[in-house]
Amino acid sequence: MSGFDFLGKTRYFAPLSAALVLGSVLAMLTLGLQPGIEFTSGIQLVIFYSPGEEPTSDAVRAHVSQLLSDAGATAPFSIQSVTADRDGTPVVGRMITVQTTSDELMDKLQDAFIRPEPGSGIPRPLVTSTGGPDVSVTRIEPMVTQEIRDRAWQAILVALGAMLIYIAWRFRLRYGVAAVIALIHDVVITLGVFSVARLEFNLPVIAGLLTVVGYSLNATIIIFDRVRENVRTARKASLGDNINRAINQTLTRTINTGVTTLIPIIILFVFGGVPLRGFAVAMLLGVLVGTYSSLFVSNPAVYAWSLAADRARARRR
Repeated sequence: MSGFDFLGKTRYFAPLSAALVLGSVLAMLTLGLQPGIEFTSGIQLVIFYSPGEEPTSDAVRAHVSQLLSDAGATAPFSIQSVTADRDGTPVVGRMITVQTTSDELMDKLQDAFIRPEPGSGIPRPLVTSTGGPDVSVTRIEPMVTQEIRDRAWQAILVALGAMLIYIAWRFRLRYGVAAVIALIHDVVITLGVFSVARLEFNLPVIAGLLTVVGYSLNATIIIFDRVRENVRTARKASLGDNINRAINQTLTRTINTGVTTLIPIIILFVFGGVPLRGFAVAMLLGVLVGTYSSLFVSNPAVYAWSLAADRARARRR
């Protein structure tokens, strides 16, 4: 064996992974995720203002709180800054997301920002070239959100199941189970960070998670394929030596792929704006955790299964 002893460091990385997964699960159970409007139903207003006239996020938050208080409602809401280009001029707006299903409250919120009362501290929106207010309104009904939630989790479960079947067919069942364990490890830790950081969990985040699942699986399969080749060509070597050699043989490629993937993700995170922020964070976390799991989670899982299978066969004899 040559190179770094990855399997030998399992005693350090296995407790680390277990702690991260357990901490993520506890965070999701206690803090919960911060679901986007796609999963909760409600209204989302995006309002742009003339340069220099936009209200502060605190002023908008105070105005929304007052509106909810006057209506006797306690709907959760969030305020985010957004930017756009209008005829070559950059403008700043506010994205207001309120999780409510009350048509009356939705109408009041729209009127309060599209036609603000004098003295409210909220300026009128920017006027578009057609003469109307520069405001976009998105309303999502509960029936739609329920279908979105169901389809989102179905997509993740189907992806994991399909990958398990494919790898079990392409290699062996133990390899498929190990790969799925690593994927669950990646997704749970990513969701845990979203829960602790109170980042919005929305459809772009689901897309990011599915992309991460594919990325992590690709890195894992490459190592598994090299393990299989090493087992064929070095029959006298132990499985542990062949796994370590396979990881070292593919280490440069794994690192280079991770670094080159991170560069556009970081650029997307910095310049992509609020709508793509969750997707970029999910991808960023997923690539980092996925690279880690392909080295220190999936391969030790295969090795542990193989040792257990060998001991079981020895007892039967």
